[in-house]
Amino acid sequence: MPARKQSMTLTADSFPTDNHGWAELLPARRPAPPLTENCRVPWAVVGAGLTGLSCARRLAELHPQDEILLLEARQVGQGASGRNSGFAVATSQFPGRLDRRQIDEYRRINRINASGLELLSSQVAELAIDCQWRREGFIHSAADRAALAEYGHFRAYLQALEVEHRELDGDEMRELLGTGLYRAGIRIADGALVQPAALVRGLADGLPRNVRLHESSPVLEIAAGKPPSLRLATAQVRTDRLILAVNYEAGRLGFLRDRLIGSTLAGSFTRRLSAEEKAVLGSLPDWGAISLHGGGATLRLTVDGRISIRNTAEYHASRLLDDSSLIHRQATHRAAFEKRFPQLSGVPFEFAWSGVEGISRNGTNFFGLQHDNIYLAGGFNGSGVSRGTAFGRAIADYASGETSQTVSDCLASKPGTRIPPRPLLDIGAFFKVRSRFRGVGLDR
Repeated sequence: MPARKQSMTLTADSFPTDNHGWAELLPARRPAPPLTENCRVPWAVVGAGLTGLSCARRLAELHPQDEILLLEARQVGQGASGRNSGFAVATSQFPGRLDRRQIDEYRRINRINASGLELLSSQVAELAIDCQWRREGFIHSAADRAALAEYGHFRAYLQALEVEHRELDGDEMRELLGTGLYRAGIRIADGALVQPAALVRGLADGLPRNVRLHESSPVLEIAAGKPPSLRLATAQVRTDRLILAVNYEAGRLGFLRDRLIGSTLAGSFTRRLSAEEKAVLGSLPDWGAISLHGGGATLRLTVDGRISIRNTAEYHASRLLDDSSLIHRQATHRAAFEKRFPQLSGVPFEFAWSGVEGISRNGTNFFGLQHDNIYLAGGFNGSGVSRGTAFGRAIADYASGETSQTVSDCLASKPGTRIPPRPLLDIGAFFKVRSRFRGVGLDR
Protein backbone atom coordinates (compact mmCIF):
# COMPACT_ATOMS: atom_id res chain seq x y z
CA MET A 1 0.00 0.00 0.00
CA PRO A 2 1.97 3.06 -1.17
CA ALA A 3 1.99 6.01 1.19
CA ARG A 4 1.89 9.62 0.09
CA LYS A 5 5.40 10.88 0.80
CA GLN A 6 5.72 14.07 2.82
CA SER A 7 8.28 16.86 2.56
CA MET A 8 8.26 16.84 6.36
CA THR A 9 7.13 14.49 9.10
CA LEU A 10 3.77 15.63 10.43
CA THR A 11 2.87 15.49 14.10
CA ALA A 12 -0.13 16.64 16.11
CA ASP A 13 1.74 19.95 16.59
CA SER A 14 2.01 20.57 12.83
CA PHE A 15 -1.36 22.32 12.73
CA PRO A 16 -1.04 25.24 15.17
CA THR A 17 -3.71 27.85 15.72
CA ASP A 18 -4.51 30.76 18.02
CA ASN A 19 -7.59 32.33 19.56
CA HIS A 20 -7.52 35.42 17.33
CA GLY A 21 -10.02 36.22 14.62
CA TRP A 22 -13.77 36.22 14.25
CA ALA A 23 -14.13 33.33 16.70
CA GLU A 24 -12.74 35.63 19.39
CA LEU A 25 -15.93 37.68 19.11
CA LEU A 26 -18.18 34.67 19.80
CA PRO A 27 -19.23 32.87 22.98
CA ALA A 28 -17.32 29.78 24.04
CA ARG A 29 -18.33 26.59 22.23
CA ARG A 30 -17.90 22.95 23.22
CA PRO A 31 -15.96 21.27 20.39
CA ALA A 32 -16.55 17.73 19.18
CA PRO A 33 -14.10 15.27 20.77
CA PRO A 34 -10.95 14.06 18.97
CA LEU A 35 -10.99 10.66 17.31
CA THR A 36 -9.28 8.18 19.64
CA GLU A 37 -10.20 4.76 18.25
CA ASN A 38 -9.55 2.90 15.01
CA CYS A 39 -12.46 2.70 12.61
CA ARG A 40 -13.56 1.60 9.14
CA VAL A 41 -16.10 3.85 7.41
CA PRO A 42 -17.68 4.14 3.95
CA TRP A 43 -16.77 7.84 3.64
CA ALA A 44 -14.16 10.07 5.25
CA VAL A 45 -13.86 13.83 4.68
CA VAL A 46 -10.72 15.62 5.86
CA GLY A 47 -11.26 19.30 6.67
CA ALA A 48 -14.30 20.82 8.37
CA GLY A 49 -14.20 24.24 6.76
CA LEU A 50 -16.88 25.41 4.37
CA THR A 51 -15.86 22.93 1.67
CA GLY A 52 -15.69 19.93 3.98
CA LEU A 53 -18.93 20.82 5.77
CA SER A 54 -20.74 21.24 2.45
CA CYS A 55 -19.32 17.93 1.22
CA ALA A 56 -20.24 16.00 4.37
CA ARG A 57 -23.77 17.39 4.37
CA ARG A 58 -24.31 16.37 0.76
CA LEU A 59 -22.85 12.89 1.31
CA ALA A 60 -25.24 12.44 4.23
CA GLU A 61 -28.16 13.33 1.96
CA LEU A 62 -27.04 10.99 -0.82
CA HIS A 63 -26.13 8.09 1.49
CA PRO A 64 -28.48 8.27 4.48
CA GLN A 65 -27.57 4.74 5.62
CA ASP A 66 -23.82 5.41 5.60
CA GLU A 67 -21.70 6.91 8.34
CA ILE A 68 -19.78 9.98 7.15
CA LEU A 69 -16.59 10.65 9.15
CA LEU A 70 -15.54 14.33 9.18
CA LEU A 71 -12.08 15.11 10.58
CA GLU A 72 -10.84 18.59 11.47
CA ALA A 73 -7.23 19.24 12.48
CA ARG A 74 -8.12 22.22 14.66
CA GLN A 75 -11.41 23.34 16.16
CA VAL A 76 -14.18 24.37 13.79
CA GLY A 77 -13.83 28.02 12.80
CA GLN A 78 -10.08 28.21 13.46
CA GLY A 79 -9.10 27.47 9.85
CA ALA A 80 -9.35 29.69 6.79
CA SER A 81 -13.15 29.37 6.61
CA GLY A 82 -13.47 31.23 9.92
CA ARG A 83 -10.64 33.73 9.32
CA ASN A 84 -11.59 35.44 6.06
CA SER A 85 -13.28 38.83 5.76
CA GLY A 86 -16.76 37.36 5.35
CA PHE A 87 -17.61 38.10 1.70
CA ALA A 88 -19.72 35.47 -0.11
CA VAL A 89 -19.38 36.61 -3.71
CA ALA A 90 -21.77 35.96 -6.57
CA THR A 91 -19.67 37.76 -9.19
CA SER A 92 -15.89 37.48 -9.26
CA GLN A 93 -13.58 40.28 -10.30
CA PHE A 94 -11.00 39.36 -12.95
CA PRO A 95 -8.13 41.89 -13.14
CA GLY A 96 -7.26 43.57 -16.40
CA ARG A 97 -9.21 44.47 -19.50
CA LEU A 98 -12.29 42.50 -20.48
CA ASP A 99 -11.30 39.62 -22.74
CA ARG A 100 -14.41 38.73 -24.71
CA ARG A 101 -12.86 35.39 -25.64
CA GLN A 102 -13.12 34.50 -21.94
CA ILE A 103 -16.82 35.32 -21.49
CA ASP A 104 -17.82 31.67 -21.21
CA GLU A 105 -15.07 31.14 -18.63
CA TYR A 106 -16.27 34.13 -16.60
CA ARG A 107 -19.80 32.79 -16.69
CA ARG A 108 -18.64 29.32 -15.60
CA ILE A 109 -16.88 30.68 -12.53
CA ASN A 110 -19.80 32.91 -11.61
CA ARG A 111 -22.22 29.99 -11.92
CA ILE A 112 -20.13 28.18 -9.30
CA ASN A 113 -20.15 31.27 -7.07
CA ALA A 114 -23.93 31.62 -7.42
CA SER A 115 -24.48 27.95 -6.63
CA GLY A 116 -22.51 28.23 -3.39
CA LEU A 117 -24.25 31.47 -2.42
CA GLU A 118 -27.66 29.87 -2.88
CA LEU A 119 -26.63 26.85 -0.82
CA LEU A 120 -25.42 29.03 2.03
CA SER A 121 -28.52 31.21 1.93
CA SER A 122 -30.80 28.20 2.23
CA GLN A 123 -28.72 26.56 4.97
CA VAL A 124 -28.48 29.72 7.06
CA ALA A 125 -32.28 30.01 6.89
CA GLU A 126 -32.99 26.32 7.42
CA LEU A 127 -30.67 25.97 10.41
CA ALA A 128 -31.45 29.45 11.80
CA ILE A 129 -27.72 30.24 12.04
CA ASP A 130 -27.03 33.51 13.87
CA CYS A 131 -24.10 34.73 11.76
CA GLN A 132 -25.01 38.32 10.74
CA TRP A 133 -25.93 37.07 7.26
CA ARG A 134 -26.81 40.01 4.97
CA ARG A 135 -27.47 39.21 1.33
CA GLU A 136 -27.60 42.79 0.08
CA GLY A 137 -24.44 42.96 -2.01
CA PHE A 138 -21.29 44.95 -1.32
CA ILE A 139 -19.00 47.56 -2.83
CA HIS A 140 -15.82 47.39 -4.92
CA SER A 141 -13.79 50.54 -4.22
CA ALA A 142 -11.09 52.60 -5.97
CA ALA A 143 -8.93 55.41 -4.58
CA ASP A 144 -5.75 55.45 -6.65
CA ARG A 145 -4.77 55.27 -10.32
CA ALA A 146 -4.34 51.49 -10.60
CA ALA A 147 -7.66 50.80 -8.87
CA LEU A 148 -9.43 53.41 -11.01
CA ALA A 149 -8.16 51.62 -14.12
CA GLU A 150 -9.61 48.39 -12.74
CA TYR A 151 -12.87 50.27 -12.09
CA GLY A 152 -13.21 50.83 -15.82
CA HIS A 153 -12.31 47.22 -16.63
CA PHE A 154 -14.73 45.85 -14.03
CA ARG A 155 -17.55 48.08 -15.26
CA ALA A 156 -17.08 46.80 -18.82
CA TYR A 157 -17.05 43.23 -17.55
CA LEU A 158 -20.26 43.67 -15.56
CA GLN A 159 -21.98 45.27 -18.51
CA ALA A 160 -20.91 42.46 -20.84
CA LEU A 161 -22.18 39.81 -18.43
CA GLU A 162 -25.35 41.80 -17.65
CA VAL A 163 -24.66 41.75 -13.91
CA GLU A 164 -26.85 44.10 -11.91
CA HIS A 165 -24.73 46.87 -10.37
CA ARG A 166 -24.62 50.57 -9.52
CA GLU A 167 -21.71 52.87 -10.35
CA LEU A 168 -20.72 55.30 -7.59
CA ASP A 169 -18.72 58.52 -7.68
CA GLY A 170 -16.62 59.87 -4.83
CA ASP A 171 -19.46 61.82 -3.24
CA GLU A 172 -21.71 58.76 -3.25
CA MET A 173 -18.96 56.65 -1.71
CA ARG A 174 -18.56 59.23 1.06
CA GLU A 175 -22.32 59.29 1.67
CA LEU A 176 -22.53 55.48 1.90
CA LEU A 177 -19.32 54.64 3.80
CA GLY A 178 -18.36 57.82 5.63
CA THR A 179 -14.91 58.15 4.05
CA GLY A 180 -13.69 60.62 1.46
CA LEU A 181 -10.74 58.46 0.37
CA TYR A 182 -12.42 56.70 -2.54
CA ARG A 183 -12.91 58.38 -5.89
CA ALA A 184 -15.24 55.74 -7.33
CA GLY A 185 -16.91 52.44 -6.58
CA ILE A 186 -19.26 49.79 -7.90
CA ARG A 187 -21.98 48.27 -5.79
CA ILE A 188 -22.88 44.73 -6.84
CA ALA A 189 -26.52 43.88 -6.19
CA ASP A 190 -25.97 40.24 -5.18
CA GLY A 191 -23.58 38.77 -2.64
CA ALA A 192 -23.63 38.32 1.13
CA LEU A 193 -21.72 39.57 4.15
CA VAL A 194 -21.33 37.22 7.08
CA GLN A 195 -19.56 36.63 10.38
CA PRO A 196 -17.52 33.72 8.99
CA ALA A 197 -16.65 31.91 12.22
CA ALA A 198 -20.28 32.01 13.33
CA LEU A 199 -21.35 30.64 9.94
CA VAL A 200 -18.91 27.72 10.08
CA ARG A 201 -19.83 26.91 13.68
CA GLY A 202 -23.53 26.97 12.84
CA LEU A 203 -23.07 24.67 9.86
CA ALA A 204 -21.01 22.25 11.97
CA ASP A 205 -23.52 22.22 14.81
CA GLY A 206 -26.36 21.51 12.34
CA LEU A 207 -24.82 18.54 10.52
CA PRO A 208 -27.06 15.54 9.73
CA ARG A 209 -27.08 12.71 12.24
CA ASN A 210 -25.08 10.32 10.08
CA VAL A 211 -22.12 12.73 10.00
CA ARG A 212 -19.62 12.06 12.81
CA LEU A 213 -17.43 15.13 13.41
CA HIS A 214 -14.14 14.92 15.29
CA GLU A 215 -12.20 18.12 15.99
CA SER A 216 -8.53 18.44 16.99
CA SER A 217 -7.96 15.30 14.90
CA PRO A 218 -5.24 16.08 12.34
CA VAL A 219 -4.46 13.51 9.67
CA LEU A 220 -0.71 12.90 9.72
CA GLU A 221 -0.35 10.54 6.78
CA ILE A 222 -2.45 9.10 3.97
CA ALA A 223 -1.76 5.68 2.49
CA ALA A 224 -3.27 5.55 -1.00
CA GLY A 225 -4.37 1.94 -1.22
CA LYS A 226 -7.56 -0.04 -1.60
CA PRO A 227 -9.04 1.09 0.67
CA PRO A 228 -7.24 4.36 1.50
CA SER A 229 -6.11 4.63 5.11
CA LEU A 230 -5.42 7.59 7.36
CA ARG A 231 -2.99 7.79 10.25
CA LEU A 232 -3.85 10.12 13.12
CA ALA A 233 -1.94 10.60 16.36
CA THR A 234 -4.38 8.44 18.31
CA ALA A 235 -6.25 6.41 15.68
CA GLN A 236 -6.17 4.74 12.28
CA VAL A 237 -8.99 5.11 9.75
CA ARG A 238 -9.75 2.95 6.74
CA THR A 239 -12.34 4.29 4.33
CA ASP A 240 -13.91 3.20 1.07
CA ARG A 241 -13.76 6.74 -0.29
CA LEU A 242 -11.74 9.69 0.94
CA ILE A 243 -12.41 13.35 0.16
CA LEU A 244 -9.82 16.02 0.94
CA ALA A 245 -11.14 19.51 1.70
CA VAL A 246 -7.99 20.98 3.22
CA ASN A 247 -7.28 23.74 0.67
CA TYR A 248 -3.70 25.08 0.97
CA GLU A 249 -2.69 22.27 3.37
CA ALA A 250 -3.13 19.57 0.70
CA GLY A 251 0.62 19.66 0.08
CA ARG A 252 1.31 18.52 3.63
CA LEU A 253 -0.64 15.35 2.87
CA GLY A 254 1.17 14.74 -0.41
CA PHE A 255 -1.25 16.35 -2.88
CA LEU A 256 -0.83 19.48 -5.06
CA ARG A 257 2.47 20.24 -3.37
CA ASP A 258 3.74 21.87 -6.57
CA ARG A 259 0.46 23.58 -7.49
CA LEU A 260 -0.86 25.37 -4.40
CA ILE A 261 0.65 27.70 -1.78
CA GLY A 262 -0.64 29.65 1.20
CA SER A 263 -0.62 33.44 1.53
CA THR A 264 -0.92 34.84 5.07
CA LEU A 265 -3.18 37.86 5.51
CA ALA A 266 -3.71 40.00 8.60
CA GLY A 267 -6.31 42.47 9.81
CA SER A 268 -7.68 44.25 12.85
CA PHE A 269 -11.04 44.94 14.47
CA THR A 270 -11.96 48.09 16.33
CA ARG A 271 -13.93 47.92 19.51
CA ARG A 272 -17.66 48.40 19.05
CA LEU A 273 -18.45 51.92 17.96
CA SER A 274 -20.77 54.09 20.03
CA ALA A 275 -23.96 55.47 18.52
CA GLU A 276 -22.26 58.85 18.21
CA GLU A 277 -19.28 57.34 16.39
CA LYS A 278 -21.48 55.41 13.99
CA ALA A 279 -23.39 58.59 13.26
CA VAL A 280 -20.31 60.19 11.65
CA LEU A 281 -20.02 57.30 9.22
CA GLY A 282 -22.12 56.88 6.11
CA SER A 283 -25.77 56.05 5.65
CA LEU A 284 -25.40 52.25 5.50
CA PRO A 285 -25.90 50.47 8.84
CA ASP A 286 -23.38 47.79 7.86
CA TRP A 287 -21.31 47.29 4.74
CA GLY A 288 -18.33 45.65 3.07
CA ALA A 289 -15.85 47.20 0.64
CA ILE A 290 -13.25 45.35 -1.43
CA SER A 291 -10.54 47.29 -3.21
CA LEU A 292 -10.52 46.95 -6.99
CA HIS A 293 -6.74 46.77 -6.67
CA GLY A 294 -5.82 43.20 -5.75
CA GLY A 295 -3.52 44.38 -2.96
CA GLY A 296 -5.87 47.00 -1.57
CA ALA A 297 -7.62 47.02 1.78
CA THR A 298 -10.75 45.04 2.53
CA LEU A 299 -13.09 46.75 4.99
CA ARG A 300 -16.21 45.84 6.92
CA LEU A 301 -18.60 47.71 9.14
CA THR A 302 -20.18 44.79 10.95
CA VAL A 303 -23.74 44.44 12.19
CA ASP A 304 -22.51 44.73 15.78
CA GLY A 305 -20.72 48.02 15.03
CA ARG A 306 -17.07 47.14 14.56
CA ILE A 307 -14.85 48.21 11.69
CA SER A 308 -12.57 45.51 10.34
CA ILE A 309 -9.65 46.31 8.04
CA ARG A 310 -7.41 43.80 6.25
CA ASN A 311 -4.55 45.16 4.16
CA THR A 312 -1.46 42.99 4.52
CA ALA A 313 -0.61 39.76 2.72
CA GLU A 314 2.69 37.90 2.63
CA TYR A 315 4.28 34.55 2.07
CA HIS A 316 4.82 33.07 5.52
CA ALA A 317 5.12 29.35 4.66
CA SER A 318 1.35 28.88 5.10
CA ARG A 319 1.49 29.81 8.80
CA LEU A 320 -0.43 32.25 10.96
CA LEU A 321 1.42 35.24 12.41
CA ASP A 322 2.56 35.22 16.02
CA ASP A 323 1.47 37.93 18.44
CA SER A 324 4.55 40.12 17.98
CA SER A 325 4.18 39.99 14.19
CA LEU A 326 0.52 40.93 14.48
CA ILE A 327 1.43 43.98 16.57
CA HIS A 328 3.88 45.03 13.86
CA ARG A 329 1.29 44.57 11.07
CA GLN A 330 -1.25 46.50 13.11
CA ALA A 331 0.74 49.68 12.50
CA THR A 332 -0.11 49.29 8.82
CA HIS A 333 -3.76 48.68 9.69
CA ARG A 334 -3.77 51.79 11.88
CA ALA A 335 -2.37 54.04 9.16
CA ALA A 336 -4.93 52.75 6.65
CA PHE A 337 -7.78 53.15 9.13
CA GLU A 338 -6.95 56.76 10.02
CA LYS A 339 -6.42 57.63 6.36
CA ARG A 340 -10.01 56.55 5.72
CA PHE A 341 -11.68 57.62 8.95
CA PRO A 342 -9.83 60.58 10.51
CA GLN A 343 -13.05 61.39 12.38
CA LEU A 344 -12.55 58.10 14.29
CA SER A 345 -8.83 58.48 15.00
CA GLY A 346 -9.40 57.96 18.70
CA VAL A 347 -11.14 54.61 18.27
CA PRO A 348 -8.75 51.83 19.29
CA PHE A 349 -8.33 48.41 17.76
CA GLU A 350 -9.48 45.66 20.09
CA PHE A 351 -8.36 42.54 18.21
CA ALA A 352 -5.87 41.57 15.53
CA TRP A 353 -6.02 38.38 13.47
CA SER A 354 -4.33 36.49 10.66
CA GLY A 355 -5.47 33.82 8.25
CA VAL A 356 -4.14 31.86 5.30
CA GLU A 357 -5.64 31.70 1.81
CA GLY A 358 -4.79 29.03 -0.75
CA ILE A 359 -3.59 30.46 -4.06
CA SER A 360 -2.51 28.82 -7.29
CA ARG A 361 0.03 30.27 -9.66
CA ASN A 362 -2.52 30.77 -12.47
CA GLY A 363 -5.57 31.48 -10.29
CA THR A 364 -7.30 28.17 -10.94
CA ASN A 365 -9.16 25.83 -8.58
CA PHE A 366 -8.66 22.09 -8.07
CA PHE A 367 -11.36 19.44 -8.31
CA GLY A 368 -11.60 15.73 -8.98
CA LEU A 369 -10.00 12.34 -8.49
CA GLN A 370 -6.41 12.42 -7.21
CA HIS A 371 -5.80 8.71 -6.71
CA ASP A 372 -7.89 5.54 -6.45
CA ASN A 373 -10.92 6.51 -4.34
CA ILE A 374 -9.26 9.75 -3.18
CA TYR A 375 -10.94 13.00 -4.26
CA LEU A 376 -9.99 16.63 -3.66
CA ALA A 377 -11.57 20.08 -3.89
CA GLY A 378 -9.63 23.23 -3.04
CA GLY A 379 -7.56 26.24 -4.03
CA PHE A 380 -10.06 29.10 -4.02
CA ASN A 381 -7.73 32.12 -4.30
CA GLY A 382 -9.58 34.16 -1.69
CA SER A 383 -13.14 33.34 -2.86
CA GLY A 384 -13.74 30.30 -0.70
CA VAL A 385 -16.95 31.28 1.10
CA SER A 386 -19.31 30.81 -1.82
CA ARG A 387 -17.04 28.92 -4.23
CA GLY A 388 -15.70 26.55 -1.59
CA THR A 389 -19.24 25.72 -0.54
CA ALA A 390 -20.19 24.89 -4.13
CA PHE A 391 -17.05 22.82 -4.64
CA GLY A 392 -17.83 20.85 -1.47
CA ARG A 393 -21.27 19.82 -2.63
CA ALA A 394 -20.02 19.11 -6.15
CA ILE A 395 -17.16 16.85 -5.02
CA ALA A 396 -19.64 14.83 -2.96
CA ASP A 397 -21.84 14.46 -6.04
CA TYR A 398 -18.89 13.55 -8.24
CA ALA A 399 -17.54 10.92 -5.84
CA SER A 400 -21.05 9.46 -5.63
CA GLY A 401 -21.48 9.23 -9.39
CA GLU A 402 -23.97 12.11 -9.57
CA THR A 403 -23.95 14.75 -12.29
CA SER A 404 -24.97 18.41 -12.25
CA GLN A 405 -24.14 21.71 -13.91
CA THR A 406 -21.92 22.60 -10.95
CA VAL A 407 -20.02 19.31 -11.21
CA SER A 408 -19.40 20.01 -14.90
CA ASP A 409 -18.33 23.58 -14.12
CA CYS A 410 -15.91 22.44 -11.41
CA LEU A 411 -14.43 19.75 -13.65
CA ALA A 412 -13.75 22.44 -16.27
CA SER A 413 -11.26 24.24 -14.00
CA LYS A 414 -7.99 24.87 -15.79
CA PRO A 415 -4.99 22.71 -14.83
CA GLY A 416 -2.78 24.31 -12.20
CA THR A 417 0.54 25.79 -13.26
CA ARG A 418 3.50 24.09 -11.62
CA ILE A 419 5.26 25.91 -8.79
CA PRO A 420 9.04 25.29 -8.57
CA PRO A 421 10.31 23.12 -5.69
CA ARG A 422 11.93 24.57 -2.57
CA PRO A 423 13.99 26.69 -2.09
CA LEU A 424 12.84 28.27 -5.37
CA LEU A 425 9.27 27.83 -4.14
CA ASP A 426 9.89 30.10 -1.17
CA ILE A 427 11.58 32.75 -3.29
CA GLY A 428 8.96 32.63 -6.05
CA ALA A 429 6.04 32.58 -3.59
CA PHE A 430 7.46 35.55 -1.70
CA PHE A 431 7.68 37.66 -4.84
CA LYS A 432 4.31 36.46 -6.19
CA VAL A 433 2.50 37.51 -3.03
CA ARG A 434 4.50 40.74 -2.78
CA SER A 435 3.64 41.66 -6.39
CA ARG A 436 -0.03 42.09 -5.50
CA PHE A 437 0.85 45.45 -3.88
CA ARG A 438 2.46 46.94 -6.98
CA GLY A 439 0.84 50.32 -7.61
CA VAL A 440 -1.61 50.00 -4.71
CA GLY A 441 -1.04 53.57 -3.50
CA LEU A 442 -3.94 55.03 -1.53
CA ASP A 443 -5.96 51.81 -1.79
CA ARG A 444 -3.74 50.07 0.75
